[in-house]
Amino acid sequence: MSEIPTYTPRSILVTGGNRGIGLAIARAFAEQGDNVAITYRSGEVPEGLLGVKADVTDAASIDAAFTEVEAAHGPVEVLVANAGVTRDTLLMRMSEEDFTSVIDTNLTGAFRVIKRASKGMIKLRRGRIVLISSVVGLYGSPGQINYAASKAGLVGMARSLTRELGSRGITANVVAPGFINTEMTAALPEATQKGYLDSIPAKRFAEADEVAKVVRWIAGPEAGYISGAVIPVDGGLGMGH
Repeated sequence: MSEIPTYTPRSILVTGGNRGIGLAIARAFAEQGDNVAITYRSGEVPEGLLGVKADVTDAASIDAAFTEVEAAHGPVEVLVANAGVTRDTLLMRMSEEDFTSVIDTNLTGAFRVIKRASKGMIKLRRGRIVLISSVVGLYGSPGQINYAASKAGLVGMARSLTRELGSRGITANVVAPGFINTEMTAALPEATQKGYLDSIPAKRFAEADEVAKVVRWIAGPEAGYISGAVIPVDGGLGMGH
């Protein structure tokens, strides 16, 4: 009988990984035996994960976090850029600071962590970069010009990374979730929830682990020839826009 190959754990880093979709992603990798670290700004570190405090708007903070993860788990082989914020309001009420602060966290923050992670990946000649976007970045949403712009920008970032780093064995892909079952969606008025559900062909919200499993797959060996792709996890809401 041939021996079943053993799984070699990888060094994984998920930004904003102590709650919501980020935590589900971190747990999905941990379940398959990977060494998983998360960045967080506040709150508790979930059990079984290495937590490093970091602010994606601060390059020095990011560098220190990576140094800590590298000391514990080795160079980061899979980076999931998930950290994000919203400051929703209509265009005429949106201040420049409302706009730039969201861009700085969601888009420039992703640039900062990717730049730092790429150093180790280039040396290893392998790596997986997964950017967590949103159906809003592809579909648009009133009151979210800042958020939509930041999430749309991740697509151009992943595709440019693919052209720059593809020959080094590094892939860069985007996962774009739609509406997810969270405490926030559960607290919405029933009529609002119905309005959202009516627009989703699947007629339900996604669970966070449905997004997490797609992220885990796109970062795995079966998806080694996929790069620069945008994978919607939205029940058909955006229809691949």
